[in-house]
Amino acid sequence: MRLTSSHSEGTNRISAPCFLSPAWSMVVVIAGLWLVFELDRRSGSTPVQHLYYLPIIFAGISFRMRGGVAAALAAIALYHLANPHLLTFLYEQSDLVQIILFIAVAVITTKLTDDAQRLHALAMTDDLTGLHNLRSFEARLAAVMRASREAGTPVCLLVLDVDRLKALNDKYGHLAGAEAVRTVGHLIAASLPPNGVGCRYGGDEFVVVLPSCDKSQATLIAGDLRRKVNAAAPVLAGLPFPTATLSISIGVACRSFDRNASESAGTEYESGEAMFRAADAALYRAKETGRNHVFVA
Repeated sequence: MRLTSSHSEGTNRISAPCFLSPAWSMVVVIAGLWLVFELDRRSGSTPVQHLYYLPIIFAGISFRMRGGVAAALAAIALYHLANPHLLTFLYEQSDLVQIILFIAVAVITTKLTDDAQRLHALAMTDDLTGLHNLRSFEARLAAVMRASREAGTPVCLLVLDVDRLKALNDKYGHLAGAEAVRTVGHLIAASLPPNGVGCRYGGDEFVVVLPSCDKSQATLIAGDLRRKVNAAAPVLAGLPFPTATLSISIGVACRSFDRNASESAGTEYESGEAMFRAADAALYRAKETGRNHVFVA
């Protein structure tokens, strides 16, 4: 789906997916180290000893630096126990290389994993506000709609933008306008319930999905957010501004699902589009009534 707004007057930390719980990841690391130790103890061959890299890599991915280094140190200890001649600490060159490689594999794996997660977060985050960007939000919205349809729970959508941002840009410059948008984004992130998802999808345009939230709750959340923005005394482009400098208009749309109704697999996309259009139309009505208002579709 692609969210588009019919008007314009002028993100939530992202984490990479994890497929195993920490407890099960620990079990996998310990079992892997022990299995390689048994093979190493019985064979003592270099190809088998290279298999220690596998649980070290898995530990680095699952537990980052501490876990990777801990697994590397455990592999070094098991490597010595499986090859008793090493307990004299009279290492051959190949033994030193193997020990160094255990640590190097842990450090490099952790660094690559951290870089991959950082790139993932950057790809899914709006850099100005820290909220979700459109790509990330569309996936989250589809998941929320699907879960709400399956559970038969309500879901609400807020569409909002900053009032009179163009006038602020024209008078104080675009840096002030950008910082106004950032301020609103941070207030959205601070005001959302734990399961709410916020997104900046345009210059000064935001959309929020509220799972398991009915119309009355969504209206209260929208009203609280509107008051917080209007009560803020922001510093924009280095200049202090009084309260009521910023205001937002919000459109609200809600949908209830019947868990017993049969709906197609693509319904979550269609429902998300329809809810956005309804909330966007409600936002337009909020602006028509004088801005700094909440209008419920």
